[in-house]
Amino acid sequence: MTERRGAALFRDPQTLAIGPSSMRWDGAGLTVEIDEVTPLLPKRVRGRVRLYPEAVVNHPVVLDRDGHHCWWPIAPCARVEVELDQPALRWLGSGYFDFNTGEVPLESSFRNWNWCRASLPEGTAVLYDLVDREGEACSLAIRFDPGSGVTDFEPPAPAALPRTRWRVARATRSDAAGTPRILQTLEDSPFYARSVMETRLLGRSVTAIHESLDLDRFALPVVQAMLPFRMPRRFW
Repeated sequence: MTERRGAALFRDPQTLAIGPSSMRWDGAGLTVEIDEVTPLLPKRVRGRVRLYPEAVVNHPVVLDRDGHHCWWPIAPCARVEVELDQPALRWLGSGYFDFNTGEVPLESSFRNWNWCRASLPEGTAVLYDLVDREGEACSLAIRFDPGSGVTDFEPPAPAALPRTRWRVARATRSDAAGTPRILQTLEDSPFYARSVMETRLLGRSVTAIHESLDLDRFALPVVQAMLPFRMPRRFW
């Protein structure tokens, strides 16, 4: 995650490369080659991640009423192999690949969102709760099943979660019989948090990845001044 000038970009129908890191699609899977240096305390991160989709979604979902922002869960169900040389780490597991795209900055359209993704025996469930600039809320609850396809389900009841150390508000949705709890906070910043959460969805207990994004916080000048320290910027 390093910002670089346009000259560091290479793209063709199968490959996206930015500096020494790249993504390549070979028709069966996506290989991500990582060669980066961490911010603050410089350490090399080098290795590869391979993602093999088990289900593919061929169209994006519009997130706002003006149609400025789309979310595309390209591979909501996938198998992932991680092989890092630095640090020396290996693991296999379930995975997920999506992206967001927009015609205007996120903070121009949204105040905040909470997102959650859980692996199920028969696929993946995703919850997406957004609040736009006018205070209007939008909730998505989608089930991705490699066998039966994509279906919406009724969003469960709202459920509170504790704020982060930076006081970023977190919230989710859960079946009435469950009480969500944070197992581990993986990333905690002044405007964003990513966590591992235990909750209950579609009648079963699940472990999920959860994220909260506060775009009012993100837009603050002091937070904007912090960003280069969290995401290095290179001029080559």
